Amino acid sequence: MSRDMNIVCLDLEGVLVPEIWIAFSEKTGIPELKRTTRDEPDYDKLMNFRLDILRQHGLGLKEIQETIAGIDPMPGAREFLDELRSITQVLILSDTFTQFAQPLMKKLGWPTLFCNTLEVADNGEITGFRMRVEQSKLTTVKGLQAMGFETISCGDSHNDLGMILNSKAGFLFKSTDQIKKDYPDLPAFEEYDDLLAAIKEVL
Repeated sequence: MSRDMNIVCLDLEGVLVPEIWIAFSEKTGIPELKRTTRDEPDYDKLMNFRLDILRQHGLGLKEIQETIAGIDPMPGAREFLDELRSITQVLILSDTFTQFAQPLMKKLGWPTLFCNTLEVADNGEITGFRMRVEQSKLTTVKGLQAMGFETISCGDSHNDLGMILNSKAGFLFKSTDQIKKDYPDLPAFEEYDDLLAAIKEVL
């Protein structure tokens, strides 16, 4: 199959940019907000937990966006993405939200991103969230395959495993020791050059 029938699907946080909630946890000094999809496989449960913490501390969208403004892509991420996009189609699949992601997309050269959206009150309080579809990463990969594409997927967390395991090729990147131990058959990389080489091999 020619390269133009492939789509590489990448996770965002932990793969191309630092984890937003960890950065916000460090800025606010609220340790509970360090919890991510690396720790909690149930995303609904995780997000409701986060929103409860925000309410307790009187924090809203504005404060999180101020933190995001200071976040840069991981060293080498933009170059990796630029080279990958020069040889094949790339789609970023993230469980983050449009209200968080836009400044980060600018710093990454405006790649295509599929993510979710927050429900925000007039006073800036985050009152809820709307997921694009259930199991959005796996559902998107299956949708792409139904349209005749072959997918190559990469991520670091529990919520990436569905798309990774159901793609033509799948890789872990900067993942946890536990996930790597639980999925020993998945190639795991720590450096962009190694991940790029592995993707090129299966294109």
